[in-house]
Amino acid sequence: MFPKNAWYVAATPDEIDEKPLARTICNEKIVFYRPAPGQVAALEDFCPHRGAALSLGTVVEGQLVCGYHGLAMGCDGKTVSMPGQRVAGFPKIRSFPVVEKYGFIWVWTGDASRADPANIHVLEWADNPKWAYGGGLYHIQCDYRLMVDNLMDLTHETYVHTTSIGQKEIDETPVTTKVDGDHVVTSRFMDQVMAPPFWRANLRGAGLPDDQPVDRWQVCHFHPPSHVLIEVGVALAGRGGYHADPKDKVYSVVTDFLTPETETSMWYFWGMARNFMPGDKSLTAQIRDGQAKVFAEDTAVLEAQQRNLSAWPSRRLLMLNIDAGGVQSRRVIDRLVAAEQPRQETLAA
Repeated sequence: MFPKNAWYVAATPDEIDEKPLARTICNEKIVFYRPAPGQVAALEDFCPHRGAALSLGTVVEGQLVCGYHGLAMGCDGKTVSMPGQRVAGFPKIRSFPVVEKYGFIWVWTGDASRADPANIHVLEWADNPKWAYGGGLYHIQCDYRLMVDNLMDLTHETYVHTTSIGQKEIDETPVTTKVDGDHVVTSRFMDQVMAPPFWRANLRGAGLPDDQPVDRWQVCHFHPPSHVLIEVGVALAGRGGYHADPKDKVYSVVTDFLTPETETSMWYFWGMARNFMPGDKSLTAQIRDGQAKVFAEDTAVLEAQQRNLSAWPSRRLLMLNIDAGGVQSRRVIDRLVAAEQPRQETLAA
């Protein structure tokens, strides 16, 4: 269950080179390709001739050529040519609104007339020389909403990420949840704690001591359709915490773009943007590698969770106070999905 009238991250620019890229998003089989440098197009991955996958073809002079019989498609889904055939009567296949922005390829899988690129969530750190970004992509066999739950309740870090970002103070510190329209925020502030391994490494990377108490924060922002941006960091204790001077803290934004593939699988575009030591490429690589290990641990838990839920679909799950962020985020998703459903007309007796 997912909204379709929304912008989803479909790929990173480097995934679409001279070859087409096949990717299923919101149950739509889509082929992405570049008709020209700096441009991107998205079509239904279905040749109107015999139903072959267009993604197995090639791009020739800006057109997507089917690898089965040479049928050439335009960016609008209209057949342009085919060897020895007249193509004027060929049916048009679906094209999808697609935009390259903020270092990602975004696709709209719903009503094309409602696709406004201005509504793509603003990423203030993108293309900003004061920030550095590193990330990756995981293909995960679980309902994307399970990842929403996971990211909007970071209590699990104490148990899942014991060697990286977990610490007992996460369990011991209450979390606050607020809702502002479709924006859900959960926040946790931990004062006078020792930084866990991942953050000790970042303190060292920023030239700060890693053996002193710190004030740590986690502020999770859910934005529809399924984006979770998490403000995280630590500051030397007593220097103002979240509001400390940049010289006394390490501050980052964990980026989580959760793109549904099917009802039980997803594409997870993860990364971290930071505003300290932005020019240090080795630090970027170090943080990315550390994140990759953390999210791999989440993947194992979520895929096992999905297998359980698929095996016992009628089992009722408990809802606790720590689940408030995920519950509120799911309510936003449910509301958006319901708004896209056809209205049932009531006939008068």
